Amino acid sequence: MADALSEAAAAARACRLCAERLPLGPRPVLVVSETARLLIVGQAPGTKVHASGIPWNDPSGERLRAWMGVGSEVFYDAAKVAILPMGLCYPGVLPNGGDRPPDPICAPTWHPRILPLLRSVELTLVVGTYAQARMLGKGAMTERVQGFRSFLPRYLPLPHPSWRTVGWEARNPWFATEVLPVLRASISKLIG
Repeated sequence: MADALSEAAAAARACRLCAERLPLGPRPVLVVSETARLLIVGQAPGTKVHASGIPWNDPSGERLRAWMGVGSEVFYDAAKVAILPMGLCYPGVLPNGGDRPPDPICAPTWHPRILPLLRSVELTLVVGTYAQARMLGKGAMTERVQGFRSFLPRYLPLPHPSWRTVGWEARNPWFATEVLPVLRASISKLIG
């Protein structure tokens, strides 16, 4: 199994399927291991992650780790945490300044090949609208997050932890009082 996962991860890291559409070129970013019990499926790397090659190595990652109640040493322990975004490469910027959606070819190409090999995963954090639409079906992000218990124990939907979520959190105080305690307790149980 480890060989199959290593081969799939190496193939994903060498992927050039959408190279002509990527403004900074391909640099697939993912972390997988056969022992990881927690999987994080987000949107796609931003420019800082593209530059470093380290997933969630930006302010959004700092907020996500704060929500989870873990430090970098736990978050980046590949034996415990796998990270497989919807788009493995930075997709570029929209006219309004936000990042483009993940390339539509990426998740259908790599998720079916890699996800079945992550057999130790017990909980998947489904972060952001794009990941939720693919993994949990159509619906509004706020409704999915508020109804998080209906997705447990396999999935836990979260908003994307960008600066844009600050206002959303202020309008939805139940996120801090209902979702975050369950998130932290689940993570503590799974990965310490």
